[in-house]
Amino acid sequence: MHIVIAPDKFKGSLTGRQAAEAIRKGFARKFPTATFELLPLADGGEGILDAFRQAVSGTLHETSALDAYGREITTQWLLAEMEGRRTAIIESSQAIGLWRITPEERDLPRASSYGAGQLIRAAVLENVDEIIIGLGGSATNDAGLGLAAALGYRFLDAKGGIVDPIPANIPAIASIDSSAVIGLPEITVACDVENPLLGPRGATLVYGPQKGLKTEEAAAAEEAHTHLAEISRKHFKSDCKDIPGAGAAGGLGFGLMTFCAATLASGFDCIARALHAEGKISAADLVVTAEGSLDHQTLEGKTPHGVSKLARKHGIPVYALAGRLADEDLLHQHFDGIGSIVNAPMTLDEAIANAPALLEQAATRLAHTIRNSKS
Repeated sequence: MHIVIAPDKFKGSLTGRQAAEAIRKGFARKFPTATFELLPLADGGEGILDAFRQAVSGTLHETSALDAYGREITTQWLLAEMEGRRTAIIESSQAIGLWRITPEERDLPRASSYGAGQLIRAAVLENVDEIIIGLGGSATNDAGLGLAAALGYRFLDAKGGIVDPIPANIPAIASIDSSAVIGLPEITVACDVENPLLGPRGATLVYGPQKGLKTEEAAAAEEAHTHLAEISRKHFKSDCKDIPGAGAAGGLGFGLMTFCAATLASGFDCIARALHAEGKISAADLVVTAEGSLDHQTLEGKTPHGVSKLARKHGIPVYALAGRLADEDLLHQHFDGIGSIVNAPMTLDEAIANAPALLEQAATRLAHTIRNSKS
């Protein structure tokens, strides 16, 4: 039997590679003669850099950049040769990730995506032919304002003065100066959500609270995004605010489309295509995927759903494991079996701390069930 193990990360506890290895160990106990292919994937959020590093040869570059609150940090991005093109793989959360910010530090009107723009600029200096940038896990809600400033855009007030590019100052912006913008290669945005920039499903109202947005700040933040979208529409003669994915990473999807002429793509599809996932999955007898949480949102472009679609396309049985399960009746329509790694009452912190062992044990239980069903 040939088993392909294609998980995403377990946020806060396991990388995709670590999750795949834990599942392999669990399955090997019940299928000792099986062959395994570990295929850690991602859906455009955090984890894209690890997924590409495991699958393509390339050079890891370190770049000094600013975090969401302007502190200098060291970040990483990958330069790889892909289909004859010099390709930069960037994970925006390397610079502006929420994981870098303590809850006490969060002050969303000051948080900037400038550091993500610095990563793009560093890739441009290496003469890349294309950039693939993953969104997700950001500490920002500036609609790409800071990123644009890092690439040379200047934002001016009504008197022609330069506006400091942070969200709190967006209402003062009257025009955009793009005369000093650097030349950019083709940019593809690997995105795992379909939210627009504005409205009840937009960047501010859906993702703002988890980044520290206070209830009393929400209306002003939404108005600021509306204003920036209108100023940008007048300058570029285009309107990206309603495109699915514009609201990703605090509106960074909007910013990349607007200021960089980037193309948004399904994060999973983009990564799966680059890693030749369909061919590997189609050659399997059995596929196992996993993620920290499985629920109805899984079916909105997340890795396990993408793996399920590829497996079912080729008639391959597919199973899923997760730390948290919800909406199980819905999930059972897409997987031949699902299971939780939690095997006893425990806190979230306990589950995270013991995730490797719990996932391995859950994989053993699942493998036992599968083997018995085949006997």
